[in-house]
Amino acid sequence: MTDARLRHGRGSLAFAFLAQGVAFALLVTRIPAVQDRYGVSDALLPLFLAAVPVLAGVGSVLTGRVVRRTPPSAVLRWSQPLVLLSLLGVGGGRELWHLAVALGVFGLAVGALDASMNMLGVTLQRAYGRSIMLGFHAAYSLGGIAGASLAWAGARADLALLTAYLPVVVVLVPAALAASRWYVDASRQKQPDPEPTGTAGLAGAVPLGVLMPLCLVMTFAYIGDSTVANWSAKYLQDVLGGSEELATVPYNAYMVTTLLGRTVGDLGVRRFGAVAVVRCGALLAAVGFGVVAAAPGPWAGIAGFTLLGLGLCVIVPQTFAAAGRLPAGRSDAAVARLNVFNYVGFLVGSPLVGVLGDAWSYRGAMLVPLVLVLAILGYARAFGSGGDRYGGGHERPRVVDVGRGGHGV
Repeated sequence: MTDARLRHGRGSLAFAFLAQGVAFALLVTRIPAVQDRYGVSDALLPLFLAAVPVLAGVGSVLTGRVVRRTPPSAVLRWSQPLVLLSLLGVGGGRELWHLAVALGVFGLAVGALDASMNMLGVTLQRAYGRSIMLGFHAAYSLGGIAGASLAWAGARADLALLTAYLPVVVVLVPAALAASRWYVDASRQKQPDPEPTGTAGLAGAVPLGVLMPLCLVMTFAYIGDSTVANWSAKYLQDVLGGSEELATVPYNAYMVTTLLGRTVGDLGVRRFGAVAVVRCGALLAAVGFGVVAAAPGPWAGIAGFTLLGLGLCVIVPQTFAAAGRLPAGRSDAAVARLNVFNYVGFLVGSPLVGVLGDAWSYRGAMLVPLVLVLAILGYARAFGSGGDRYGGGHERPRVVDVGRGGHGV
């Protein structure tokens, strides 16, 4: 495969990550407006919000099965427009069941999208022979910042949800479809027929001993991430005595340092190796949670959340990258399974902190994700095993052919 083909594939996939960041941020940052539009009660809202990651997990598992016969590029090509178009369903519906259907489609499609994007990411990293996975997730972070900014502008201008969403969808859907012609799939070796026993499926395709540490790391990392996303504003205002305006700063600082860390993180992996980078990230995240838990005031708390962005940002991309060391067919299955634990961590993290905060204290609740991210240190060696070790003198100096099958055109 030519260098130009790989460059085009890398650019088109980075755009897919960016568009996904925009779409997700547009939805989650306008939840209060969605609640007002449909009259969703506070008691019912958590059920709607929990349904999205649950269905996303289903979509990810189904994708792991679909890619046995269909290239991941094909899944990505249809799932990304579906995610974007479902925003119009959220913004344009009138009845509560309209919202339920739109969120259901969004959840299933976003699970397929997340899984297929990361499958193509590990394929390209294998082809390049050096760490590039963090760059894709940096594009996602940039998209998230852009989407949140667009949502803020729409809310400030008092735009209806459909009016705010429509221009973004009109721009991104054609652009995503156009970019999809350059997606790069791995060569598709014929996969063995499904086993006749109950071990058929993803679990039968991936060694449990290899995957379980990575699944735990993914869960712990997303518990930390969801803690910041769901509790940083409340913590700063209610526990540390910050103003309502200042309470918006921690998550923004977290997102900015996440973007910065991912932008330069590939260089760290190439120089020091994935194991060292993951260990450093886990330690930084633990220090960040420690600062947050012990903060005497709001600015110290902001400093802690800022450190969290630098620490947590490297862990999830490197977890997916670790799956890329498996052979192509098995790496696809591993990515799909790992992606499910993304949603497990998201589902567990927010209620965990809330329950502990109400029953004990919110300062004490911050110690739980601290312990969990420290536990990642014990699994760091899982990021250095296998044949292809990116970083630390293990990178291949030139790109290699990843085959001709399933170019996504």
